[in-house]
Amino acid sequence: MLGHLLTTLRQHAALERIAAALQAGQPLPAPQPIAGEPPHLLLPEAARLPIALVLHARLQVPVVLVVDRADHALALLRAARLWAPQAPTFLFLDPSHLFYEEAPWDDRTRHERLQVLRTLAASMLPGPKPPAPFVIAPARALMWRTLPRRLFLKHTLRLKAGAALSPVALARRAVQLGYQAVDTVVAPGQFAHRGGIVDLWPPGAPQPVRADFFGDEVDTLRAFDPATQRSTQPLEVVLVTPAREFVGATRRVAPTGDGETEPTEALIPTLHPDATTLLGYLPPRALVLVDDWEAFRDTVAAQEEQAVRLAPSPDAPRPYATWDELCEALPPARTLALGPTTITPPPEALARRFAPLPRFGGQLSAFVQHLRALVAQGQRVVVVSRQAGRLKELWGEGTKRDGGAEGAEDWDALPPFPRGRGVGGEGLGAAPPSEGPVSGPKSGQAAPEDTAPSPRAEMQTLGSGTVVFVSGSLPEGFRFVPGGTASPWNLFTDGEIFGWRPPRPRRRALPKAEAPEAAYADLKPSDWVVHVDFGIGRYAGLVRRTLEGQEREYLLVEYAEGDQLFVPVHQADRLTKYIGPDERPPTPTRLGTGEWQTVKARVRRAVEQVARDLLDLYARRQVAQGHAFGPDTDWQRELEASFPYEETEDQARAIAEVKRDMESPRPMDRLICGDVGYGKTEVALRAAFKAVMDGKQVAVLVPTTVLAQQHYHTFRRRLAAFPVEVEMLSRFRTEAEQRDILFRLANGAIDIIIGTHRLLSPDVQFKDLGLLIIDEEQRFGVTHKEHFKRLRTSVDVLTLTATPIPRTLYMALTGVRDISIINTPPQDRLPVITHVGPYDPDVVRQAILRELDRGGQVFFVHNRVQTIQAMRRHLERLVPEARIAVAHGQMPERQLAEVMERFAAGEVDVLLSTTIIESGLDFPNANTLIVDRADTFGLAQLYQLRGRVGRGVVQAYAYFFRHRRKPPTPEGRQRLQVLAEYSQLGAGLSIAMRDLEIRGAGELLGTRQHGHMAAVGFHLYTRLLAEAVRRLRKEQGLPPDPAAEALAYRPTVSVELPLAVGIPGAYIPDQWMRLAFYRRLAELRTLNEVEALAQELRDRFGPLSEMVENLLYQVRVRILAEKAGLASVGGEAGQIVLRYPRPAGEKGLSRPARALRPLPPPVRTGRWAYWLPYEDNPHWQEDLLRALEALQRMS
Repeated sequence: MLGHLLTTLRQHAALERIAAALQAGQPLPAPQPIAGEPPHLLLPEAARLPIALVLHARLQVPVVLVVDRADHALALLRAARLWAPQAPTFLFLDPSHLFYEEAPWDDRTRHERLQVLRTLAASMLPGPKPPAPFVIAPARALMWRTLPRRLFLKHTLRLKAGAALSPVALARRAVQLGYQAVDTVVAPGQFAHRGGIVDLWPPGAPQPVRADFFGDEVDTLRAFDPATQRSTQPLEVVLVTPAREFVGATRRVAPTGDGETEPTEALIPTLHPDATTLLGYLPPRALVLVDDWEAFRDTVAAQEEQAVRLAPSPDAPRPYATWDELCEALPPARTLALGPTTITPPPEALARRFAPLPRFGGQLSAFVQHLRALVAQGQRVVVVSRQAGRLKELWGEGTKRDGGAEGAEDWDALPPFPRGRGVGGEGLGAAPPSEGPVSGPKSGQAAPEDTAPSPRAEMQTLGSGTVVFVSGSLPEGFRFVPGGTASPWNLFTDGEIFGWRPPRPRRRALPKAEAPEAAYADLKPSDWVVHVDFGIGRYAGLVRRTLEGQEREYLLVEYAEGDQLFVPVHQADRLTKYIGPDERPPTPTRLGTGEWQTVKARVRRAVEQVARDLLDLYARRQVAQGHAFGPDTDWQRELEASFPYEETEDQARAIAEVKRDMESPRPMDRLICGDVGYGKTEVALRAAFKAVMDGKQVAVLVPTTVLAQQHYHTFRRRLAAFPVEVEMLSRFRTEAEQRDILFRLANGAIDIIIGTHRLLSPDVQFKDLGLLIIDEEQRFGVTHKEHFKRLRTSVDVLTLTATPIPRTLYMALTGVRDISIINTPPQDRLPVITHVGPYDPDVVRQAILRELDRGGQVFFVHNRVQTIQAMRRHLERLVPEARIAVAHGQMPERQLAEVMERFAAGEVDVLLSTTIIESGLDFPNANTLIVDRADTFGLAQLYQLRGRVGRGVVQAYAYFFRHRRKPPTPEGRQRLQVLAEYSQLGAGLSIAMRDLEIRGAGELLGTRQHGHMAAVGFHLYTRLLAEAVRRLRKEQGLPPDPAAEALAYRPTVSVELPLAVGIPGAYIPDQWMRLAFYRRLAELRTLNEVEALAQELRDRFGPLSEMVENLLYQVRVRILAEKAGLASVGGEAGQIVLRYPRPAGEKGLSRPARALRPLPPPVRTGRWAYWLPYEDNPHWQEDLLRALEALQRMS
């Protein structure tokens, strides 16, 4: 239906005159031309985007829509995709860095910008032309200089099958174009070279490309899926465009001397003195539309002023274009200003056809009555709302009650929407519109059906008018009166209906697939490992051995006293990396002794007790009768729709799981695990509101008064529009205030109470407590935890923790504990740019001033209370422009709270503190972190400290300084190196979060388990726990839990066949990737999985060698032998021997021999085994598979 509105706009005579003039290159019929400025259309803001889209569709030329800010551009991109989902819309991203800053741009910025440059450049290359793009560009993005168009075209390679080019030459060309060499291509701008195959992902291409060579000629080109690494479709031609906005740069030695640094976009003006802007890529017929000329001019002026201050020297090459240069680059007669509206348009102008709509402030009865009046007059109405489904229900309910006739409905029967307190925007609580039904000419026809209906649109027709409900979000609506006999259009959005603004658009991180082998690549030589049967040793790498004339590859593990264990590659899953509760190295096991079995038995008894305790609490909750909360109310839906962001997938799943638990009669006991800023508080808030809607009280328990205050403000702000009473009980309250709060809590006047352990005092009484929310339970004492344990079987309990829980432990516990994991960062999260080096006052000053320049705040962590005032004086001398405040745990509680409140209110620029900021606090405006003597912190602390910044939509920075002169310890240097290497969100999780996860495991299971984890390693511990859970659930008659079943170890089948098996180094040269494939092969459980992996190997590395074919065959044998219940399959004296395990007390072989008699050659049957001759039988491999299949059918 929005497409119909665009069609109506396109057909309007005033717009057609503008389009015709632009097409013919004639002067535009613009009102009151202003000297030095393009023609102005003077359109209202809500009409500018649809008019721009109409001009793009009408002229079929590239269009650049210039806006003032990056967040405005993101909002318009989302709206454009709702208005015209088929249009090729792009965003030319604004780098979040300041001009002259040397840090590299994030992957998303590079990709989005290069995608636009590639699309525009493609129209000037031979071959098919892409559709004309519609590009939205913030003013600042337009200012950044980039690679000149002629160089972009010169360095673009048109690759096609049959081209004379070697794989080495293509790989060398990729390096020159800025592509990053990797083992596995999972993101744009990467390439991988493997013999006669080159994988490469040009920025802007929808999928990476696999070029298969035959000698020095391109044989085939195929697109492939980065997640599976499997080919998806053949390609005829591929454009290999530059992967950076510069060419010809090389890696440089870092200023600190700590290795090399990659070249950054700061080199563009130096490498390319003739660097251009986006405007330099536009073809002659392209159109530039400026959303608001005054805002555009003011933004560029402010950025120029800031850039002059930041310039390292007056003669430094400028990375940006000035206002005069931009104006000169704008195409004459092809530039049009859509706004502003400060000048009154003449009567005949297009702008006169648009008018604002009345605002209803959430009064749905008045809104629906207004709709029905418009429809009765034959007017067309489009409602675009995040509550489209609910509004359609209200429309239908009113129509049904009224029998389809017009007139007043009894809308007062609906739940009244709370008024007088705003929800997420202006207008809520305003008086209903005073005007009556809007009059207008009637149309004799209903709106025609949309030729390409959106699946989000729902249409209902009454009389001669049409109303359409579209699920989505637009910034603002309008009324458009075409004139003549045409019906007016009324476009309503959440702004007019509820007073809500659209959810703040999120700057999405670039999706990066994870290669299939990534989860198996954590082992490297010299790592401590655990073999489930032989114990703890040190992994020494892959080795080849020749046994009985057959070459095979093994995983070599070194044990105590020089003993060695050669692990067959098909048993690689028996080996896991050792992770202990601390950094101390483990004691290697002595082979040939019983010590490993003794250790394992002791740990098995311990985990069984843990599992029994958890299962006991789980069982008691299963039979306990709690309160079953009702389904979501209308107010619940209104609250959730007012959330100013889009929920992440994990967050939405957690919310659904919590609601399902609350609506069940058994008491809820769910743990929500997710990093700070990942959305746990919103999950808790919605659960609390659901409880209040059912007449229950909610207690929110937090470990510190500062955190209580932050939660209090969050709950008050989010629930301001609803009649929900929120209070806080802590030491911030006077005694009189506390007495009053306790009185109102006891008589039910308070719905939600937030507080510290003060809430657990005997004098705190609830009228009807229904939900307890515990934030960071592990930070409470033993007495408090016992109190929680008693509550868990009587009221619903929701626990929040920011300490990550390892995936394997989560899987092991799913059968006895309800856990929701929120692993997905909000989509606007950008990786924190991390700097590591010796303390440098100049860098500190520059970092603080840069943050202050963009209106942000700074965390400065100095973890020594004795010297924190001296550091304050140092910073005041260094940055006199900054307002500095000190916070640490030894301050009086009220004084600390005042400092935090001032920082939250923006009255403090730099918060100089100890690690008190480490846990839970949320200050989205603080986006620079400076840590003094970071080498003395633990990795978990550093990781959590870095999580304090980067919470909003702007780029965040973290500076980890070590002592200027004193060298750090080797461990301290390694910790800082880990943080520098793994700045990407989620990258290096297995390393950077190791001690955090072990801490999480200890908090969940109890610190007494640390010793047992140290004895066998974390991975084996969790597998033993999974086995205990599986066994106890079976004993108690509970159904098996799939996650625990998948994690528990299975009996191993030993397979040693007279074949040369392995992956030759010539086939996969990289040892870690070979090991990753061995570990993947060892975990395969079906023949279909084996065939899929075989196809992947052929696709990625070429035809299978004989050794790889044999390896895959051996895996097939192992899978069939497991299903047949065999213990081993091996070659002995010219025979393949298939042995069963010998259970104690069992006699004879229970499988009949007759099922194998038809197989050639004759099968000899013994008491515990079958024998198949192979030496003179060329078909013995097929015979063995048939024999195993027969045994499987009999088992």
